[in-house]
Parts: sequence; C-alpha cells; structure tokens
Amino acid sequence: MQQKTYFPSKDALLVVLFSFLVGSLFAQEKLVAIKGYAPAYVGKEITILQIEDYWSDKEVKLGTTTVQADSSFSVEFFASETQKIKLRALNNFGWVYIEPGANYTVFVPETDPYNAKVQSGNQLEIGFFNLKPSDINYKILSFNRWNDEFIGNNLAYRTNNPKRFAEKLDTFKIYVEKAYEKDTSGFFLNYVKFSIAELDEIEFAGSRNKYEKYDFYIKTSPVSYANDAYTHYIKKYYKNLIPRLSNTTNNAVYLGVLKSSPTLVMKALGADYAMDNLRLRELIMMQALSEVFYSDDFPQTNIQTIFDSLSKRALFKENRIIATNLSARLNELVPGSKCPEFVLLYPNGKSYTHMDFRGKYLYLHFYDPKSLSNQLEMSLLKDLHKKYMNDIQFVTVVLDNGDLTDKEMQEIKSLNWLYYRCASNDELIRKFKVQNFPTYFLVDVTGYMAQSPALAPTPNAQYQTIEKTFFQIQKINRDMRER
Repeated sequence: MQQKTYFPSKDALLVVLFSFLVGSLFAQEKLVAIKGYAPAYVGKEITILQIEDYWSDKEVKLGTTTVQADSSFSVEFFASETQKIKLRALNNFGWVYIEPGANYTVFVPETDPYNAKVQSGNQLEIGFFNLKPSDINYKILSFNRWNDEFIGNNLAYRTNNPKRFAEKLDTFKIYVEKAYEKDTSGFFLNYVKFSIAELDEIEFAGSRNKYEKYDFYIKTSPVSYANDAYTHYIKKYYKNLIPRLSNTTNNAVYLGVLKSSPTLVMKALGADYAMDNLRLRELIMMQALSEVFYSDDFPQTNIQTIFDSLSKRALFKENRIIATNLSARLNELVPGSKCPEFVLLYPNGKSYTHMDFRGKYLYLHFYDPKSLSNQLEMSLLKDLHKKYMNDIQFVTVVLDNGDLTDKEMQEIKSLNWLYYRCASNDELIRKFKVQNFPTYFLVDVTGYMAQSPALAPTPNAQYQTIEKTFFQIQKINRDMRER
C-alpha cells in the first residue's frame, strides 16, 4: 500500500516535489479531536464517518456526539493515517481532512450560501478556527485556491491558443514544485500530484497521450487508498476499461469471467501496458467488473463468484476489503433480488405493505418537493400515469422533514396516485438506500426488483426512459387479456 515514489530522469522537473517516502503500512493509531459550534443543529447529532474505500464508497462511523444548548460539540476518535472524513449533521455533510493526533475546532453552517437548499441533503463548507499553515486542511485549501485561479485565468486558452495553455501549465507546475519542494507530507504531495494530473486530463493540442500520463503520474506512484485526489484520478483514468481494451484482451477477459477465474482475468488484463502493477491491476479489475455487472454482456453470477473469491484470497489485504464492499454494493437491490419488505403507515391508521402491491408492476418514486429538477420531472410522471395507470401502480415517497410550504403540499395533494410522506431518516429511505432524489425502482408482479434503480421519465445518457418498459408491460397485459 505504501511504497517509495520515483520518477525517471527525463521528468526531473517534478522529482523534488513528487518523490517522497510515505508512512509505515502499520502506522500507530492516534487520537483525533474535533470540537466546534453548530448553532443550527442544537440537540441534533454530529456524526464522523470514514470512507472505508473509495471504490464502494462504504462509510464507517468513527464517532458521534450531540450538539449542546450553547451550540458546542466535541467528538474524539482514533486514526492511523491522514485522510478525508465526512462530518454529517442531519442529512447535511461537509468534509474535513484529519491527521493522526491532531485537534480541530470547526464551525458547521446550516446551509451553503452558494447552493440552493434541498431536503435530500446539502454539502456544507466547514469553517476552521486557528488553522496552522502546517495543517493538512490549510495546505489543501491554499493549493485548491491557487489551482482554481490557474484554471479560471487560463482555461480559455485551451481552445483558442492551445500552445499558450501548454506553456501556462508548464509554468504553473514549476511554481508548484518550488512552493512545495520542502514539504514532507506524503499525503499532501500526492494530493498535489494528482490534482495536477487532473489538469493534464484537460484535452488540448500537445497534451500527453494515455500512456504518457500513465508513465508520468501512475507508474511511479504507490497505490494510495486513502488519498481522495489519487483515487479520483485513478478511477477516472481506468473508467470503462473493458470496452476500450483490444479485441484480443477483451475476449480473454470475457473467457476468464465465464470460468469465474480472477486469475485468468488478471492475466488477460496484464497484456495492457497500464496494468503492470499487480496491486493496481487487481484493484482496477474489480472496478472494471463492477462497471459491467449490470450489462447484458457479462454473467452477473460469474462476476459475483469472482468477487467472493477476491474477498477471501485477493493478493493484497486492502483489495480484499474492497472486494467485500463492492460485492455487497452490487447485490443491494439488484434486478432479480427480492424487494425489501416495507410498511406505509398513514396518520389516519390506514396502511399498505409491500404485499399489497403484488399482482401489478410497482413504480416506486422517491421525490424531493424542494428540488427544481424533481419538480420538472413530476410533470412527465403525470403524463406517464395517465397512459399506463391500468398496468403500472405508481407510489411516490415524498421527502418531508416538516417544512413543506403550502404550495408544495398542494402539488403533492394533486397527485392522482398513492403518495407517502416521510422524513430523511425514515426506515423506508434507508431500506432502499436512497442517496439522491429523484430515484426510481420498478418491482414486478411477484415482488422482485425488475429495475434497480429504474429508468426515469427523463432520458439517461443513452437516451433511454422508463416509457419503453411501460409500453412493453402494457402490450403483454393486453395480449393476455385478449386471449
């Protein structure tokens, strides 16, 4: 997981900046303390969450506390390495970088003044008190501001004067090298390195090709599981890998999956130049297989068998954890799995359970009435209901934390199908693991997931909508009635 980073002599310009000795693999855990003020959350919980891995995005609770009457809070937990953690207040959250043994004093705002407030959750800008220049947050915030200024001042050159953009980028790299040549934080230097790698992803005339980027940024770098800039770049660099492989390699990967053999898939991927690092290859193999898990080209059962094997016998222990987490994520509400049991209990005592919707397809819609995009999609949903109401049962789960306006309530009451109001922490939302609104699920007549998540009324990237599925269901039903 942690290795020494080297660069070839031809890239000596950034050697000083990007060559460093990272910490021990088994770093000692040290106490981290976060205290602060959250006047908008008095009496509410503040939770600290660690991202166990950036491939499954599984969150692990590190600590929790309650905001006191004077708006103060304090929480302590142990950490063994520098990392980015999530601070959650109700359904809102913000990010904080932490170092083992460090103490932080923060301010948690109610909302982000630059973004519209939505009930489904807002990302907050956490404020800091008395940050030292040596602190990881101070350094990353300063670098990000510098990086943003460079993009803002020079991005226009990318198309109208690409040569000038390349010159500006080279000059920026030189300044960055000089600014941080004495910095000893492996995490920060890796963060800077792969933030600059993101700039190199901006296409312009004369930019590096794929394998030049691999040689310069990835080949000589350790696999940094806890560094968000590194993992973001790596996931982006290898995204949609299988369709981009040569026909020979692609076929070899497919045959390996048919035999449920991670060894054969690893061997096949080894033919790609950007896959010579075994640790990284094993990791990217899991990313690639998870990307095709829901496609019709690869058998899901075989991929699941590969993940089960990797969770026990992956070459690297960190990859075993990721395999376990990805396996669990891929099997959450997958098509063909049983719909979670649920109860819709209304104030008047009336209730519905999952069993009440058997015998008819159920289109389950999770809706945030305070989101403009949700509101715009609702009009399309109403049109679909008029056309397919005899064949599809619509149910809308309305996000309601007790602050809906009269106008929002009137819009909900105008629905011609069943709706159910619940708070963001309701068990129903947790059972369906809803992270974003709107989200849709299609459940078949026997109570199994037909689409999870389901297509929406608006087109996706492939210009697909749920209407084609509804039309097919309606046609089948008509044919059966006419027999």
